[in-house]
Amino acid sequence: MEIDSGDRIEVVRRHSLTALVRDEIERHIVDGKLAPGDKLNESEWAARLQVSRGPVREAFRALEQAGLVFNEKNRGVFVRTVSLAEADEIYAVRAVLEEAACRMLAPRIDATQLAALRAHVDAMRAALDTGDHDVYARANVAFHDAIVATAGNGKLYETYRRLVGELSLFRRAALEVRSDAMERSLAEHRAILSALAARNADEAAQLMRAHVDGGRQRAHEAVEPRASNATDKGNDGLSALLA
Repeated sequence: MEIDSGDRIEVVRRHSLTALVRDEIERHIVDGKLAPGDKLNESEWAARLQVSRGPVREAFRALEQAGLVFNEKNRGVFVRTVSLAEADEIYAVRAVLEEAACRMLAPRIDATQLAALRAHVDAMRAALDTGDHDVYARANVAFHDAIVATAGNGKLYETYRRLVGELSLFRRAALEVRSDAMERSLAEHRAILSALAARNADEAAQLMRAHVDGGRQRAHEAVEPRASNATDKGNDGLSALLA
């Protein structure tokens, strides 16, 4: 059966709306405005974004497939809590993906791509100077995303994008647990950028792996000292810690 042009337009419009709604809700989760355990109300989001409930419902499904929310029968949709053990597994996979991305990108990186990476590092420096963790976190994510996006492997990037959403809350906690965390992080990003600029694939890959492993260690430092307190409070205590 042939679909007429009006139906095709409606399908495209519906898909675009769903993508916009999904991106907006994901941004709230990644930025920490929605914490683990928070409930997502379909009608509230529809009103806030001035769309019908259909695209919101579809966006919830897409976010569930991305591992950012879960749907509990008869209760609704909630932001997921990622356990420390699960985060360890994600960090391990992320290290492999970003190491591979550096090896792919380094031999052929161009001036435009280097300028974009430098801009993200400069944004991190400015955020460090003002003590703005939120801006630093966004520039940090953008730096890594740019490396993987320009590596030239679509499937690698698709897998990576799913992982970084799930790790966002841990990364935020890790940056806040130590007074020198952002300084150390910035130095590591600068070293990676220098290796890429020199087109040294081996060094860039090694530095990236060490950087991701360091992020995993900082996540443990953020969580473990207070884990015993969270035990008495159940999962809600851990969720509050990771928000």
